[in-house]
Amino acid sequence: MLGLDVCGLGGQVLELLWLTVCYRDIMADKEAEKHIADEEEETELNYQPPAQKSLQEIQELDKDDESLNKYKQALLGSGPVVADPTVPNVEVTRLTLVCGQAPGPITMDLTGDLEALKKQNFVLKEGVDYRVKIHFKVNRDIVSGLKYVHHTYRKGLRVDKAVYMVGSYGPRTEEHEYMTPVEEAPKGMLVRGTYHIKSYFTDDDKTDHLSWEWNLNIKKEWDE
Repeated sequence: MLGLDVCGLGGQVLELLWLTVCYRDIMADKEAEKHIADEEEETELNYQPPAQKSLQEIQELDKDDESLNKYKQALLGSGPVVADPTVPNVEVTRLTLVCGQAPGPITMDLTGDLEALKKQNFVLKEGVDYRVKIHFKVNRDIVSGLKYVHHTYRKGLRVDKAVYMVGSYGPRTEEHEYMTPVEEAPKGMLVRGTYHIKSYFTDDDKTDHLSWEWNLNIKKEWDE
């Protein structure tokens, strides 16, 4: 295990790295399958975020320790990917409904016109298993406690809310991706139809990295 391999590398630095970077693995085990039904429960996740540290501050800690520096290099990379302060630290690029039975990819581009996205309908056949995959980039500093939230509405009434703990990530050139647990699309005549979904990609500090709306149409057959 990672914690056992590096336990001798230094208390304060190890704790900081563990909380800010490896928190992703801890929360994946504990929170990935939690769906929170009420608004108030979202703030009661029993998680206290670590003190915010910039990537440069972490890299400067115990910089004379060669072993620890190699470890930090493996986890954090060599530095910010994008130096331009006008570029968001977190950029959400696309969302995909991953379904092995789908006749083609079900993907939405989140870098374009989000208003136009509201008018599009994405189709799922009733009863199929699917997962939600989110692609995103972290450009400068470690971001802790990322979460994906979506509210589902039908005929103007909210019928579901889901919160997925994504985790904590550092900057890198390649995109990160997160996959939700497997879910089953509803089935039956009463649940077929169009659902309006409001999605949010946020974090421990309640930063709104991206909010968007889209429509999901549950049909009896894919080509109905």
